[in-house]
Amino acid sequence: MTQIKRRNFLKASITGFAGAAMFSAFGKNVSSLPFDNLSAFLSSENNDENYWEQIKEQFPFAEGLKYFNNGSLGPSPLIVREASCNFRTTLDEFPSKYMWGGWKEEVEKVRSQSAELLSVSPEEIALIHNTTEGFNMLAKSFDLKAGDEIILADHEHTSVTIPWQVWQESKGIKLVQIVLPILPDSVEEIVEMYRKAITPKTKIISICHLLNTNGMILPIKELSEMAHQKGIYVAVDGAQAAGMFDINLKDLGCDYYAASTHKWLFSPKEIGIFYARKESQHLLKPLIVANGHKDLTIRRLENYNTRNLPDVLGLGTAIEFHNSIGREKIEKRSYELKAYLREKIGDNPKFKFKSPANDELSAAIQTLEIVGKDVNLVKAQLFENYGIDTRPMTGFGLNGLRISLAIYITKHDIDDLVDSLEEIAG
Repeated sequence: MTQIKRRNFLKASITGFAGAAMFSAFGKNVSSLPFDNLSAFLSSENNDENYWEQIKEQFPFAEGLKYFNNGSLGPSPLIVREASCNFRTTLDEFPSKYMWGGWKEEVEKVRSQSAELLSVSPEEIALIHNTTEGFNMLAKSFDLKAGDEIILADHEHTSVTIPWQVWQESKGIKLVQIVLPILPDSVEEIVEMYRKAITPKTKIISICHLLNTNGMILPIKELSEMAHQKGIYVAVDGAQAAGMFDINLKDLGCDYYAASTHKWLFSPKEIGIFYARKESQHLLKPLIVANGHKDLTIRRLENYNTRNLPDVLGLGTAIEFHNSIGREKIEKRSYELKAYLREKIGDNPKFKFKSPANDELSAAIQTLEIVGKDVNLVKAQLFENYGIDTRPMTGFGLNGLRISLAIYITKHDIDDLVDSLEEIAG
């Protein structure tokens, strides 16, 4: 590939919005727009339902499928799929060049994009594979002693709890579990539960930003402030939060934050962002060691040698897509869809929400119980009879469907979901 072709290709791919070819399948209606108007369309102040119907066109699902399961795994929009495929083609044209150094500047751009997304410095961002990797790295890094304590909640994802168990419990440390209420009355109620769990032996609070089970948002800022007053580190699982609403990690004040971008940021799969506050980076050890493991920067945590760089660069396109729509607009839409679902359900006694109504405490994941019905059977009926995919949630006092309200979900989709649930409820 000539230098000119390579430069033009990179311009078209890494930004996501610099080449008309990238939009060849950008929806039935949007695709007919002149190229110069495409990003203008995405970033327009228009926020009506027609706008979101056009956004949905970027996510072509299997015929007949209504996908309310973004909390498990998000799809990538067409623009991201094409960018990753084009990067992969370029890699295969000259493998050794692009795998080891040829895309150094492009990878650093993705790091900067990720940092800007979270309002931190690029020197505080590692580009890893997923949240699970981030917490394995954390759990293996800390030099804890027998009797030291880590606080976790009962709703934490196993990808967060198991690393602490495997890497630290053999040392004689204690995992202190908080039993969270399904429907807390306030943020203060949650903060007080953590406050009571802290002892002089507490070293780390490992916490989820938004619970996988019922979408409850936990008060990271308040807990970080409280923890740091006592010399306690705060590690956050951001798998379900990154991309759903705007996040400012400097403001939240946590020490570490791991997020899988293949959920609410719609990146290629197996891509994640790991944040480590500069003041807390010295404690971290690479999970994988190879050339570069003595690097004093956060890049020492990325010693994969060979990795899927086309999808790492695809993350950059996903962030461009996200930013072009607008973080504030996406966050507003999350709460709009939540409110619409709750309004449609209303006070129907056949249903009970198991997610907090307060916007401080939940957003675009809502868990709904169908009273008197086995949620696993309901999930099966929804899919087999109506083509609707959701996630059943049991345990922790739950017997409900986890409903994910991503930006490709329309109010018409919610109408169909509620109508189907009412038929099943009888």
